[in-house]
Amino acid sequence: MSSILDKCAGLAEVELAPGAVLLSEGEKSGKLYILIDGEVEVAHGGVQIANISTPGSLFGEMSFLLDAPHTASVKSMRPTRAYLIENVGTFLQSRPDMFHHIAALLALRLQCVTGYLADMKRQFAEHNNHLCMVDEVLGTLLHQQRQEIIVGPETGSDPRL
Repeated sequence: MSSILDKCAGLAEVELAPGAVLLSEGEKSGKLYILIDGEVEVAHGGVQIANISTPGSLFGEMSFLLDAPHTASVKSMRPTRAYLIENVGTFLQSRPDMFHHIAALLALRLQCVTGYLADMKRQFAEHNNHLCMVDEVLGTLLHQQRQEIIVGPETGSDPRL
């Protein structure tokens, strides 16, 4: 099986200096990056989540798939090269192999998180304090379904809130 980088031959490349922002949390860029080499920091709410240097790592796929703002900021930590896809929808429609790769990657992430959550539920199941709520919260997260947000014209917000 070829790597994702093999499937990217011919795509536009960008070179990023240290500190360059690829994606900003809360914004919708419509861009997808695939790391060639270098290192990026992923941060959510100003908290560093990870530093990633694995070639073939993707950034921006969740925002595209959910049609939502980016859930994290991504910035380069050292000189970095990445493939840049600016029209993600058109690209993925023309490349079902890439869509499959992204789906498999997301399934792997979910598998890891599910295992972690199951371990957390086991650890806190016997607590008779606020930690026993971990079971309920994690159960809700595990069974989250996508709901369309309905925006009311008079308020500009979701009426369920």
